[in-house]
Amino acid sequence: MAAPEVEAVAREMAGRALVLKVNTEEHPELAARFRVQAIPHFAVFLGGRLVAQRPGFAPRQQLAAWLAQASQAA
Repeated sequence: MAAPEVEAVAREMAGRALVLKVNTEEHPELAARFRVQAIPHFAVFLGGRLVAQRPGFAPRQQLAAWLAQASQAA
């Protein structure tokens, strides 16, 4: 359910944001490092620094708005 929404946001943000998917079962060290406790889990990095995180599903418009806000607030 979340994948199509995330893919849509990735297309909309192309050239402005890089959207990546990480399999936390294959990379549990990343899940632990960023304290991922729910899937999906979203994180925004700017300049290699974590600036925002949020767990759980969000509709496309809400996710895009959160991403834009997190990017500007940092």
